[in-house]
Amino acid sequence: MSTSDSDTRDLPASAAPGLVGRERELAALRAALSDPPVVVLIEGEAGIGKSRLVQELLAAHAPARQRVLLATCPAVRQPFTLGPVVDAIRPATEDVARLGLSGLAGALRPLFPEWASALPPTPDPAEDAAAARHRLFRAIEEILERLEIGLLAVEDVHWADEATLEFLLFLASRPRQQVSLLVSYRPEEIAPDSLLLRLSSRQPAGAARLRLSLEPLDVPGTAALVSSMLGGERVSDEFATILHDRTDGLPLAVEESVRLMWNRADMTRRGDSWVRQRLSEIDVPPTVRDVVLERSARLGPAAQAALRAAAVLADPAPEEAVVEVMAPEGDPASRLAGLAEAVGSGLLREDQRGLVSYRHKLACRAVYETIPVPQRRAMHLRAAHVLEDTTPSPVAQLARHFREAGDTTAWCRYTEQSADLALASGDDATAVTLLHELLTNAGLPPADVVRLTGKVPFHLLSGHERYRELMDALHLALDTGGPTPSEAAEIRFHVARLLQQMEEFEQSRIEMERALPDLGHDPAKSVRAMMFLGLPYGTTTPAAEHLRWLRRVAQVPVSIAPVDRLNIRVGRASGLLLLGEEEGWAEAALIADDASTAAERQQITVGHQNVGHMALIWGRYPEARRALTLAAGLADTYQYQKLRRKGQVTLAQLDWLTGAWDGLADRAQSLAGDEELLQPVSRLAPAVVTGLLYAARGDQDRADECLRRVLEQADRHGGAEHSVEPAGALARLRLGAGRVDDVLRLTDGPIRFLERKGTWIWATELAPVRAEALLMAGRIDEAGDLVDAFAAGVRGRRAPGPHAALSTCRAILAQHQDDPLSAAELFARAADAWQGLPQPYDALLSRERQARCLLRADQSDAALSLLTETFQGLSTLGARGDAERVMHTLRASGVGVKRPSWHGGRRSYGDQLSPRELDVVRLLVGGRTNREIAGALILSPKTVARHVETAMRKLEVSSRTALAVKVVEAGVVVDSSAGASR
Repeated sequence: MSTSDSDTRDLPASAAPGLVGRERELAALRAALSDPPVVVLIEGEAGIGKSRLVQELLAAHAPARQRVLLATCPAVRQPFTLGPVVDAIRPATEDVARLGLSGLAGALRPLFPEWASALPPTPDPAEDAAAARHRLFRAIEEILERLEIGLLAVEDVHWADEATLEFLLFLASRPRQQVSLLVSYRPEEIAPDSLLLRLSSRQPAGAARLRLSLEPLDVPGTAALVSSMLGGERVSDEFATILHDRTDGLPLAVEESVRLMWNRADMTRRGDSWVRQRLSEIDVPPTVRDVVLERSARLGPAAQAALRAAAVLADPAPEEAVVEVMAPEGDPASRLAGLAEAVGSGLLREDQRGLVSYRHKLACRAVYETIPVPQRRAMHLRAAHVLEDTTPSPVAQLARHFREAGDTTAWCRYTEQSADLALASGDDATAVTLLHELLTNAGLPPADVVRLTGKVPFHLLSGHERYRELMDALHLALDTGGPTPSEAAEIRFHVARLLQQMEEFEQSRIEMERALPDLGHDPAKSVRAMMFLGLPYGTTTPAAEHLRWLRRVAQVPVSIAPVDRLNIRVGRASGLLLLGEEEGWAEAALIADDASTAAERQQITVGHQNVGHMALIWGRYPEARRALTLAAGLADTYQYQKLRRKGQVTLAQLDWLTGAWDGLADRAQSLAGDEELLQPVSRLAPAVVTGLLYAARGDQDRADECLRRVLEQADRHGGAEHSVEPAGALARLRLGAGRVDDVLRLTDGPIRFLERKGTWIWATELAPVRAEALLMAGRIDEAGDLVDAFAAGVRGRRAPGPHAALSTCRAILAQHQDDPLSAAELFARAADAWQGLPQPYDALLSRERQARCLLRADQSDAALSLLTETFQGLSTLGARGDAERVMHTLRASGVGVKRPSWHGGRRSYGDQLSPRELDVVRLLVGGRTNREIAGALILSPKTVARHVETAMRKLEVSSRTALAVKVVEAGVVVDSSAGASR
């Protein structure tokens, strides 16, 4: 939604990743090279970061007093003799003649023909090839010494020609070695007879040796690498975990995956961290794909067939399974040899159990995507037939293989078995994925749709798109499947449940009413449908009608399963408490703290979350926190990510109310922007918290804009009850600005809804601001009637929150009856009531109003003492806007108070004009109208007017003309028009 403050800024082109997770290796390199000579071996697979480590060493930590020569072995089919060393030496000097080379250097003429005029004559022919090569190596050694090379670094030595490897062995074996060596290579690319093995296995003659083996990054390292590409900003833990799982922590794969996601606009900033829009899959980056395919292309046909078979199998499999999937014909021995070659290449690995799989998931996908579809389908069918003989039956793998092979019947059978196993083991997330896939892609008959939909844990569905896909599948079964009346009723029952999860409450109720008459064949569903109709969401149906359904449920004598009984208990408790019925607490007390089955655990988690939310509405904050904490523990333990996130929403509301504001702004913004796990209506509450925090901290413009957008979203997506809170919050803000007509307009619809509904327990935020606006508009009788209706609606309820709001309403009535002492006493009672919850912000605002009433009653000492305490309380809480208002009153009364040093949040400018106010005033001095200023600054005229009003208040003037004169005289801005005339 628009209030999420998501950030889609571009990734800077220069955002190369930092060196992450290699601090130990870098320190070891620096230490070894500080005491030359030394031979350093750096080994690791492709993409592990060998070159980056060498670059970091040479760029920022070059060995002291050593000149470095860097050579790279290219990946060419036929490498040039000594090519890497020659290419590195050639640009190292502009004048070879000045080096004073001996006659031995004449041997270099064939390698450096461009230096022929500066090199000594070619020496006489050597006795044999070995002697000639030795002479050449000595000549190269001499030129390295003349160039004062202290370190020769050679990268990708696995691709070096034999002469280059011999030269490196020559240098390492010199008794009086002068040059340190650093070589990097991929162990999986080294041939069994490669000379590189001699270099890595023998101790150098006259030097120390350091061998480093680079390992993949762990999850924190993966997160740190991504963060380094995003200017040091945080990435979400979930994103880092899934990215690590898909890339196995290979730095190149991590880097290229992030760039691919960024280029496809698949990353966004939510709250204080970067996340991926959808975490379900990571595509293969082209760079990684090309590396994998280049390596596989160098293998023989049988090895490539083994790679394709392992890619189709995907999961670790026995050797014989891979061999059978490779091809139905051909020599088994040659296929086994091909598998051995593929394992030897390093792309595949064999674990201690003898199971073969890819070393990296992205490599597996890269090869899989190259297999032609007909061949892929045949290989999947072979894989399915091979695995069917396995005990225990790998049903998840069989489902995947039969689906890809095009055998829909077998796919459905094994997928349902796999989902059943997942549900039985508590792996609900996997079950959701499998069942959703079946229902949306298999084209099932209505009976199967009914059976499978009943197994879906709807609470765990996430992402609006997945809801819509499932909804489309259910409607398709209704419209084209020819269901029987009972099947149609059950499908509508599930449609209603799904619509409720999507927070489309009115349509959900309509579907459930259509389903109920034909649910007689299933008493449990019939009772659940009645309970569902008792929930007072998304409709103007009177509370009494909902209550009739809920009480009817309690009287139905049916024998139902424990999970259904628990579902009904949770629903009844939630419905009764939403309706303000005390008996709901007795029902809530019967909800257990845990259960033995996954389905019951879900219901218990939902139940405690609902009870926590209801306790928040009633103002029973300690109970709310206990219930929400218990639900959060269950959600964490059983990995109910969506339920966990919804619980965090209510906790954010509770933290706002109880004054736990530290870090709340970031949490609220993150929740308001979470489109993956939260539906639009669920994101309204944290967005309201964001707006309220803006208001408390004195940023009225951002608060107004935020709350206005939230109210628009509430009107668009939710039932009328979801507009009550944002309307009350925005109305309170507008009332503080004296915009009484706006307040009456904003609160009129919500208050009429509560009157018709009869759910006055929801009026805590709305009733006080509505009553005060009516009084300010001179509609005194209406204000009295409103307070009387509110009092009747919450009478007899142990609901401290609404009763504190009622006390505030009565104090407001007394204040407008010009009875300041009575009003002061009533505001004191309201403050005590708010503090007892505890709700410190409203308690402090009531104390402020109590003090202002005392000022009007000429009790200045008591009033100023109370205002001083209130100022300190508001300052400590972080309500800087309110604290500054109180501070101005105290200063105007001669009480010296010091403005606190605010920490965090948006800057408060106090009596000084903010940058935006200065922009407005500059244009005002130039003679612009509000509408012209709005056009120039891309603001609304109302926002410009508020900036002008704020500037006038800060500079203590009463007109636009006086404001223009004062800012010019004070030198705050220059009168540009006057300057032009001169």
